[in-house]
Amino acid sequence: MQNKNVSLQNPLGYFAMAGLLLVVAVPFVFIILQSIFPQLGSGSLANPFSHIAALFDDPRLFRITGNTVLLGLMVVALSALIAVPLAVFRALYKVPLAIFWDILMLIPFMIPPYIATLGWIMSLQPRGYLEQLAGFNLSSFLFSVSGMTFVMALNTFPLVYFAVSRTIEAVGARYADVGRVFGASSWRSFFRITLPLATPGLAASLLLVFAAAIEEYGTPAALGRRSGFEVLVTEIDLRVSDWPIDLAGAAVFSLALVLLSLGAFMIQRWILNRRSYVTTVGKPQAKDKRALGNLTIPVVGLFALVSFLATGVPLLAILATALSKTISGGLTLSNIGFDNFSAIAENSAGGMKALINSLSLGVASALFTGLLGAVAAYAVVKMRFCGRNFLDVLTVLPNSLPGVVVAVGLILAWNQPALLVSPYNTPLILLLAYCCILLPQPIRYTTAAFHQIGDNLEAAARVCGATSFTTFRRIMLPLIAPSLITAMLLVFSVATRELVASVLIAPVGMQTISIFIWRQFEQGSVGLGMAMALIAIVITTLIPLLLLTLLKGRKFSL
Repeated sequence: MQNKNVSLQNPLGYFAMAGLLLVVAVPFVFIILQSIFPQLGSGSLANPFSHIAALFDDPRLFRITGNTVLLGLMVVALSALIAVPLAVFRALYKVPLAIFWDILMLIPFMIPPYIATLGWIMSLQPRGYLEQLAGFNLSSFLFSVSGMTFVMALNTFPLVYFAVSRTIEAVGARYADVGRVFGASSWRSFFRITLPLATPGLAASLLLVFAAAIEEYGTPAALGRRSGFEVLVTEIDLRVSDWPIDLAGAAVFSLALVLLSLGAFMIQRWILNRRSYVTTVGKPQAKDKRALGNLTIPVVGLFALVSFLATGVPLLAILATALSKTISGGLTLSNIGFDNFSAIAENSAGGMKALINSLSLGVASALFTGLLGAVAAYAVVKMRFCGRNFLDVLTVLPNSLPGVVVAVGLILAWNQPALLVSPYNTPLILLLAYCCILLPQPIRYTTAAFHQIGDNLEAAARVCGATSFTTFRRIMLPLIAPSLITAMLLVFSVATRELVASVLIAPVGMQTISIFIWRQFEQGSVGLGMAMALIAIVITTLIPLLLLTLLKGRKFSL
């Protein structure tokens, strides 16, 4: 019999319930209410469903939803085309400089998609860096559905690369070798044995790519609008930010986006549950990997090409633009300087204030989501109390809430005329948005950590008279600290440069890093925006890496 806390009055469980209701349930419930009651914003529940028929008669709903699905599928296909061959070579063969390539594949995670997109715009647009170096530009390709897919896939393919390479590495080549003993060709053995056994990693990563693609705002906003390719995210932004404001329509489009995200999650569960992918051996030894032989030069060339496109081009474009005194000066030594960085240090256009705002919100988001995520995961995994199953649902719900949906939900929830006190139009509204969007990270990490901790430790603590709170603080929290700190650092990195929620609900007059960069591009101060982008990439990469290095091997006690 498991020794789990069965008290119906345990404060940890109800703290987690209250926190998740505030952060997750409130925006989601108001999205649903607004989609039903079109006059909710004025405090009225009159004429329910009256606008639904008009929206479904509008061909834009189905066209934009179709565009969103099409874009997601195209990004998935191109990400798989790029990542799977690289992952197979990395997993089964001795690739020269393998660790070096892994690091280069990891860097796109450190570059926010909208910043990478701006780098590609600077490179391929008319009179961009490609035209200055080679005499031609690729603007017609970039500002098209194909160009948008290309840019987004270069940002998302590492999800597939790392998942598939590690999964195939765990499977190894021995099963394929058995197939070849029984007469199968090498290609048949790979496609009938190795690749199917790698389905869990492949399915999970491709559906993550799909979810990331349909939720991405910066790239469709920067590239899609010029080509007339509208998706749900940009349409929701348009209905919320442009006059006349259409909150009811934004709510319906938000629900469509939620359903797409939830559908991707359910498909993943169905794929993984329909058959067994268990192998009977552990991770293969290095001797299982084969030499590339005649394929060495082509494979290394492929890794180098993908690394250059995914990492080199955006970083070089960001660096070149940030160091340019004027954009019209081009790539010349006389045009290189640190004027843009000096301007930010002098708080030009509010750059330093934006940096401080984002760092403060990033730290606050990491602390709050870390605490709430750890308590919620502990309550779900280790406790029994009234409402535990509902709490479990609330911990899963943020996975299907894109950032733009969270932003719309917060606008609807906290902008009601009946509220006497509201966080709307204050920095607290951004904190709520970041916490809802990023809460899945600490919940995933700490849930996995709690599952690895036996119940005997809690039983021993209770025998010695410890309360549930003391047990959590003195025993469980130190044991999960490495996983929790990793998740909190990830939250910090993402929160400091989050774009879509920041653009939609930031208080009047308040800037964050992402808002500052976006506005500088809109206003033509591209060099200043790229300087801030480079600062953001350096800070949000080096600070987590430095802290992880300092904390490595340290024992935690509270």
